[in-house]
Amino acid sequence: MTATTLTLATNDLINTYGNTAKNVINAYRLGNARAAGYVEKTWSAAVQKAGKRISSEVRTNALSAQKKLTGYYVQGVTLTTDSADIAVNKAVELAGKSLEQVAVNANRFEQSTGLSTLSTVANAAVPAVVAVQKVAAKLEAKSGDLATRIAGSKVKAKAATAKRVVKKAVRTAAPRVRKAAAVAVEAAVAA
Repeated sequence: MTATTLTLATNDLINTYGNTAKNVINAYRLGNARAAGYVEKTWSAAVQKAGKRISSEVRTNALSAQKKLTGYYVQGVTLTTDSADIAVNKAVELAGKSLEQVAVNANRFEQSTGLSTLSTVANAAVPAVVAVQKVAAKLEAKSGDLATRIAGSKVKAKAATAKRVVKKAVRTAAPRVRKAAAVAVEAAVAA
């Protein structure tokens, strides 16, 4: 069993939140599509119920106008939700890249100073991130259920992004280099 690093656990958490956001976006999209379909069906039934009281030309125009309005509404919802999907994808991507850069910088800092304080803190934080990730996974599942209920059939959210494996390059410095760095840090702190 491989040990989970803070970077990997946090990356999983980010992806889970991205999928949850996509589920909510899908629920919004599907809910609005169903509402538009209901309004159109109700309007059509009302126009047909009016029957002979309105002319055939008025009936045709009323149905045509409703179809156009519904089309514009659905198109607006589609554009909005597609933009939201793109924004979520970008946010997840940027968060992943930022996380990767923080890990690289922390590793670089530890190598240059010879101190392992950041690794110790990161290792201590992993259980908390894993616990939050479990809660977020339940939230993701519930949001998927919501989208499924709204759609009336199984819906799969678009993947936020492919999970990247962030590898922390571990290079051990020679003992003399580590000792020299520790002495330099102590001298800087003393000064």
